[in-house]
Amino acid sequence: MQLTHTNLKDSFILEPEVFGDHRGYFYEFFNQKTFRELTGLDIGFVQDNLAKSQKGVLRGFHFQKGKYAQAKLVSVFQGAVLDVIIDLRKNSETFGKHFSIVLSAKNKKQLFVPRGFAHAYLCLEDDSLFYYKIDNHYSQENESGIVYDDPTINFNWNFSDEIFLSEKDKKLPYFKDIFNEL
Repeated sequence: MQLTHTNLKDSFILEPEVFGDHRGYFYEFFNQKTFRELTGLDIGFVQDNLAKSQKGVLRGFHFQKGKYAQAKLVSVFQGAVLDVIIDLRKNSETFGKHFSIVLSAKNKKQLFVPRGFAHAYLCLEDDSLFYYKIDNHYSQENESGIVYDDPTINFNWNFSDEIFLSEKDKKLPYFKDIFNEL
């Protein structure tokens, strides 16, 4: 497993060693001991989630507040997504900055998203399977988000096809409106 730091403090990309031949391939998706040795983090993931989406589906920017904040290890088992994170930790040197990466079944990269980050992804292929591990249980009362096209964040999704949002994601607030919640 190889670790590469992103431009955001405490976030990184993991790339597994893939063993393949004419039969297919094998790789170790997650190993707690290896994760701890590479990252120095002793995270106890408590839940695994899988979402299937069609091309153009955009989910996010989502985050959990306070003691319900969640760290995530995200990847794609089928298809491809453009994954985007925003550092919302006010005391961080990278506060308000974003990072993006294409995660796909082909590249098998994983992105670690620390607590205190907003997270979103846009499906680039039909039938994309987005998989993620989280270290804290979901709390509906403590969920929040930022609208995907927020002018303060100013992220260019660079996607020419139609974008599909849930009704909930269409109503997410602007960054300036949730700033005091952070």
